[in-house]
Amino acid sequence: MEAATGPRGGRVDGRKRRWQQHKIDRREELVDGTLAAIRKRGGDAGMDEIAAEIGVSKTVLYRYFSDKQDLTRATMERFIETTLMPRIYEAISDDLDEYQLVRNTLAAYVHTVDSDTDVYRFIMGNGAATDTSTLADFEKLFAQVVSAVIIDKAFDRNVQTEGAMLWSYVLVGGVQLATDWWISNRTMSSEEMLDYLTMMAWSAIEGMVRAGGDRHYFNSKPHVLPDPENNQTSAS
Repeated sequence: MEAATGPRGGRVDGRKRRWQQHKIDRREELVDGTLAAIRKRGGDAGMDEIAAEIGVSKTVLYRYFSDKQDLTRATMERFIETTLMPRIYEAISDDLDEYQLVRNTLAAYVHTVDSDTDVYRFIMGNGAATDTSTLADFEKLFAQVVSAVIIDKAFDRNVQTEGAMLWSYVLVGGVQLATDWWISNRTMSSEEMLDYLTMMAWSAIEGMVRAGGDRHYFNSKPHVLPDPENNQTSAS
């Protein structure tokens, strides 16, 4: 029997390690198959449909996943790791001015969800409502990335960054909830939705920079809504 010495002098069965690695690899294969099945069968696909599309029995799925929620969690993690975050990283890494950087990052999120609506509906409908840990981990990672960019850009403008993480969570949480609403309602096109998201996010960032990131300075100023520019133009 093949064996290896464990970290405390014990014996580790080599076959057990190989089985564990096989299980990890097989789970990844089944998750990739699940993503392909959802994209073909739709976001409401059940375990029977997913298994049939992959070409395995439902029993095989339950051998590697405890239930549908377990499969959904693994599918969400895979989608975030291989599709969503790489596109966000790509958008943020582009050498662009601040406005275009904001718009491109929002576009990366919106367009990715829009192009993979069935996957988004599957993971949000089957797992996110009851198991929020994976979604929370994604939002935390996304917020950390956004915060790092804000701090980097703010440094060049001598803007205080004490509130950077808070601002990032507000932006990320707002974008996620707005996109979820839009996917369910579709009351406007993706470009219209992106325009409104960018308008709000950019206005918030612009206001933060105008105040130098200083809450005391912000609180010391009068807060009066300006007249819309188009009304001023028409009045003149």
